[in-house]
Amino acid sequence: SFASKKLNETIAAAAADLKKGNGLVVCGSNDTNVQIVVNAINAQIGANGNTINWGVTSNYKQGIDADMVALVAAMNAGQVGALFIHGVNPAYEYHDNKKFVDGLGKVPVTVSFASHNDETAQKCKFIVPDHNYLESWGDAEPKTGYYSLMQPGIAPLFKTRAMQDSLMMWAGSTSTYGDMWKQYWSTKLGGQENFDKALQEGIVEPAIMPMAGGNFNGNVADAMAKIAAAKKGGDGLEVVVYQKIAIGHGGVWSNNPWLLEMPDPITKATWDNYACISPKRAKDLDKGGAQDAELTGINEVVTAKRVIKIKTSNGAEMELPIVVVPGMHNDVVAIAVGFGRDAKVGRAAASNATTGVGGRNAYPFVTYNGQTFDYCTGVTIAKTDKKFDVAITQTHHSYEGRPVVREYTFEEFSKNPQILQKERAEEIGEFAHLPWVEESKGAAEEGTDGTVTGANSKMEEGFRQNATLYTNYSSPGIHWGMSIDMNSCIGCGACLIGCQAENNVSVVGKDHVLKSHEMHWIRIDRYFSGMPDDPDTIQTLFQPMMCQHCDNAPCENVCPVSATNHSSEGLNQMAYNRCIGTKYCANNCPYKVRHFNWMDWNGADCFDDNIYEDGRRDDMNDDLTRMVLNPDVTVRSRGVMEKCSFCVQRLQEAKLTAKKLGRPMKDGEARTACQQACPTDAIVFGNVNDKESAIYKLRKEEQKERTFYVIEQIHTLPNVNYLARVRNTDTIVGGNEKTDEFMKQHI
Repeated sequence: SFASKKLNETIAAAAADLKKGNGLVVCGSNDTNVQIVVNAINAQIGANGNTINWGVTSNYKQGIDADMVALVAAMNAGQVGALFIHGVNPAYEYHDNKKFVDGLGKVPVTVSFASHNDETAQKCKFIVPDHNYLESWGDAEPKTGYYSLMQPGIAPLFKTRAMQDSLMMWAGSTSTYGDMWKQYWSTKLGGQENFDKALQEGIVEPAIMPMAGGNFNGNVADAMAKIAAAKKGGDGLEVVVYQKIAIGHGGVWSNNPWLLEMPDPITKATWDNYACISPKRAKDLDKGGAQDAELTGINEVVTAKRVIKIKTSNGAEMELPIVVVPGMHNDVVAIAVGFGRDAKVGRAAASNATTGVGGRNAYPFVTYNGQTFDYCTGVTIAKTDKKFDVAITQTHHSYEGRPVVREYTFEEFSKNPQILQKERAEEIGEFAHLPWVEESKGAAEEGTDGTVTGANSKMEEGFRQNATLYTNYSSPGIHWGMSIDMNSCIGCGACLIGCQAENNVSVVGKDHVLKSHEMHWIRIDRYFSGMPDDPDTIQTLFQPMMCQHCDNAPCENVCPVSATNHSSEGLNQMAYNRCIGTKYCANNCPYKVRHFNWMDWNGADCFDDNIYEDGRRDDMNDDLTRMVLNPDVTVRSRGVMEKCSFCVQRLQEAKLTAKKLGRPMKDGEARTACQQACPTDAIVFGNVNDKESAIYKLRKEEQKERTFYVIEQIHTLPNVNYLARVRNTDTIVGGNEKTDEFMKQHI
């Protein structure tokens, strides 16, 4: 039993659901004792041989922590004659990196295959850079019998050599790894034809996946006793070291400015790491002192965050700014790894005391328990007099009951599937004095059978046809539309990075993010509901937001030079060479999805060698660096407004391809970058005039009860619709009646 009544109720409900069958419990802990308890639960609910298949092993992570500790000890004892390092960076990510570096200096031959000058490569005697994975042959067996084949997509850009070729050459082989690899797989697959087919498909799968069960015989009582005896810090605090979704472990991607500037899905912070604490812990930390805005509330308008000192029981100590996160456990401090890199690794990754960018290395907070590394350990925290700017891109966290997002419980939506459409109709009724509502209002009322017949048809038709300053645009051929399923969106940010890569969206740096100058064409708004002081009540909702391509676009009629206009296909277009940067369109956009180029981020309007910053040549004028830019998309210059274009270059390519083939374009042939990147298929895009298209069927047939448009009552007629979130839970706390209390206490 736990102290929290809500937590006990949640666990009891989860246990009841798991007993129904086909359940599975997983844990993110590296603690063997926690894993034993989880295995015991899975055995009790019948998961073994059902949802857990013991006939197939998972091969993703096979490192053994104890072996790494033994290696470091042997290195320091002078017992290692040669060390070859590939794919890891222990001089940075090992918890006792000083001990590793000391041991490395005692090894006579040290070779790094790192493709970048990471912390470990700098300490090795020899560096033999490996190919990038896009330049390499290779294979993987992620689980038993399932093989993934790699082949080069590009020729090597630099003077690198495959790690396997180096090993073969040093062993005296005259063959290359690529030739050996092809020969192996050709023989294993039964000939060249089968090999070519497997290489084309990229995977090799067994005809039938073997299934097997297993018996649990672990000591649960002992494991639970050890978990209970785990060391806590002062006030029962624990630090949890975690991976940011964009940066990954070991700083694998921490020299990529796209990913450093990608807002974290929960905190919406960029460029640095920080200490996440709960609102209650923040208020407790501030007791007896001045009421700091950054401590007493979830106030992201104040960018200067209070710095705290964090100290573990093993003596590791660090100072980090805090970011208050609703839903955090009150006794947990969370810190991301992947930051605090060496200055030689790269300008984006380096921890810089002058500019305040780059964060701190959190790996010293990892401990070794004799079996495995613990990423959770006891700590004490103390407030300091220092402050540090954290660049956060979202400053408001609740929708305050407004119809920006729609969420319901599964029970209430099941009882009344028309609840959303009725609410939409009632909201239109609030504007009944407006002429454009009168014609549609009657059709939008609830019928005797409980349905709302007009909400998806005549109500929208009335929007378009009555009392407007705008042209009644017609789209006789194609009319592009997008649907976003809020049940499927997990807020991961893949759509944001996909859009950035496809459309040459600029990185602006921390200083300009602090000024709200970020350029992302798509953002993911994150909303909290619930009471911040009670983490068990907190629920989180993600809503991707891009240009809504309104058919009554408020931006279009205020542009003095017609730089933003409407196409016959429903696109809100930007003519960059007409834009004079008045920013009237951004001021008039209710969705705030237009961005102004305050600086010439990419050197788009200059000659080669004409831009210098701090005495150095600008990166984007380097031939190699400019390879990151998409040649099909204009690189915008200073003084120009930009925003989502529905990847118009892709739409044109799909239409022209169909035209060359002498046929109409088929549904699915035009895909936006965000749609293609989404791992959950939350985004559907297509021609809404095509009644056989996925987008039409989604809106008008399959999910018509869940379809809504953001603030549609202001008559902008967006071409982006959303599907309401339906939660598999009993209540939604904080979305409506609780919101005023939420806002009053914490904003």
